[in-house]
Amino acid sequence: MSALRLRRAVVALLFVATVAFAVHHPRASKPLEAPSFNPFLCALDLLLPVASFGQEGAFNPAGRQQWFAAALIAAGWVLATTIATGITRTLSRRWQRRSGCR
Repeated sequence: MSALRLRRAVVALLFVATVAFAVHHPRASKPLEAPSFNPFLCALDLLLPVASFGQEGAFNPAGRQQWFAAALIAAGWVLATTIATGITRTLSRRWQRRSGCR
Protein backbone atom coordinates (compact mmCIF):
# COMPACT_ATOMS: atom_id res chain seq x y z
CA MET A 1 0.00 0.00 0.00
CA SER A 2 1.50 3.32 -1.00
CA ALA A 3 1.84 6.18 1.46
CA LEU A 4 -0.78 8.23 -0.38
CA ARG A 5 -3.33 5.42 -0.32
CA LEU A 6 -2.59 4.82 3.36
CA ARG A 7 -3.21 8.50 4.15
CA ARG A 8 -6.45 8.45 2.18
CA ALA A 9 -7.61 5.34 4.05
CA VAL A 10 -6.87 6.93 7.43
CA VAL A 11 -8.63 10.19 6.50
CA ALA A 12 -11.64 8.30 5.13
CA LEU A 13 -11.92 6.13 8.25
CA LEU A 14 -11.61 9.17 10.51
CA PHE A 15 -14.24 11.08 8.54
CA VAL A 16 -16.77 8.23 8.50
CA ALA A 17 -16.20 7.44 12.18
CA THR A 18 -16.44 11.09 13.23
CA VAL A 19 -19.74 11.49 11.38
CA ALA A 20 -21.08 8.21 12.79
CA PHE A 21 -20.21 9.19 16.37
CA ALA A 22 -21.48 12.76 15.86
CA VAL A 23 -24.87 11.44 14.76
CA HIS A 24 -25.18 8.88 17.58
CA HIS A 25 -23.22 9.66 20.74
CA PRO A 26 -22.32 6.58 22.78
CA ARG A 27 -23.34 6.56 26.43
CA ALA A 28 -20.83 7.54 29.08
CA SER A 29 -19.45 4.75 31.27
CA LYS A 30 -19.63 6.99 34.34
CA PRO A 31 -21.80 10.00 33.43
CA LEU A 32 -20.62 12.16 36.32
CA GLU A 33 -16.92 11.53 35.64
CA ALA A 34 -16.84 11.37 31.83
CA PRO A 35 -15.18 14.15 29.84
CA SER A 36 -17.27 15.97 27.26
CA PHE A 37 -17.78 13.79 24.21
CA ASN A 38 -15.79 14.67 21.09
CA PRO A 39 -16.65 12.54 18.02
CA PHE A 40 -13.31 13.19 16.28
CA LEU A 41 -11.24 12.34 19.36
CA CYS A 42 -13.36 9.24 19.95
CA ALA A 43 -12.72 8.05 16.39
CA LEU A 44 -9.01 8.86 16.68
CA ASP A 45 -8.84 7.09 20.05
CA LEU A 46 -10.28 3.92 18.54
CA LEU A 47 -8.22 4.08 15.34
CA LEU A 48 -4.80 4.73 16.93
CA PRO A 49 -3.75 1.67 18.93
CA VAL A 50 -0.86 3.34 20.76
CA ALA A 51 -2.44 6.66 21.76
CA SER A 52 -5.19 7.43 24.23
CA PHE A 53 -7.31 10.54 24.27
CA GLY A 54 -9.58 9.41 27.12
CA GLN A 55 -12.66 8.87 24.96
CA GLU A 56 -12.51 5.10 24.44
CA GLY A 57 -12.62 4.25 28.15
CA ALA A 58 -15.10 6.98 29.05
CA PHE A 59 -17.82 6.00 26.58
CA ASN A 60 -19.42 2.65 25.78
CA PRO A 61 -20.84 2.19 22.30
CA ALA A 62 -23.68 -0.30 22.09
CA GLY A 63 -25.34 -2.31 19.34
CA ARG A 64 -24.12 -1.49 15.84
CA GLN A 65 -21.84 1.20 17.22
CA GLN A 66 -20.04 -1.42 19.28
CA TRP A 67 -19.34 -3.46 16.14
CA PHE A 68 -18.24 -0.32 14.33
CA ALA A 69 -15.89 0.57 17.20
CA ALA A 70 -14.43 -2.94 17.10
CA ALA A 71 -13.90 -2.62 13.34
CA LEU A 72 -12.12 0.72 13.86
CA ILE A 73 -9.82 -0.86 16.43
CA ALA A 74 -9.02 -3.73 14.04
CA ALA A 75 -8.45 -1.29 11.17
CA GLY A 76 -6.15 0.74 13.40
CA TRP A 77 -4.03 -2.32 14.15
CA VAL A 78 -3.88 -3.23 10.45
CA LEU A 79 -2.81 0.31 9.56
CA ALA A 80 -0.22 0.39 12.36
CA THR A 81 1.19 -2.93 11.19
CA THR A 82 1.32 -1.67 7.60
CA ILE A 83 3.15 1.48 8.69
CA ALA A 84 5.61 -0.50 10.81
CA THR A 85 6.27 -2.87 7.90
CA GLY A 86 6.89 0.03 5.54
CA ILE A 87 9.29 1.71 7.96
CA THR A 88 11.15 -1.56 8.52
CA ARG A 89 11.43 -2.18 4.78
CA THR A 90 12.70 1.35 4.14
CA LEU A 91 15.30 1.13 6.91
CA SER A 92 16.39 -2.31 5.72
CA ARG A 93 16.92 -1.05 2.17
CA ARG A 94 18.92 1.93 3.38
CA TRP A 95 21.07 -0.29 5.58
CA GLN A 96 21.70 -2.69 2.69
CA ARG A 97 22.75 0.18 0.41
CA ARG A 98 25.16 1.59 2.98
CA SER A 99 26.71 -1.76 3.84
CA GLY A 100 26.94 -2.94 0.24
CA CYS A 101 24.82 -6.05 0.86
CA ARG A 102 22.26 -7.24 -1.65
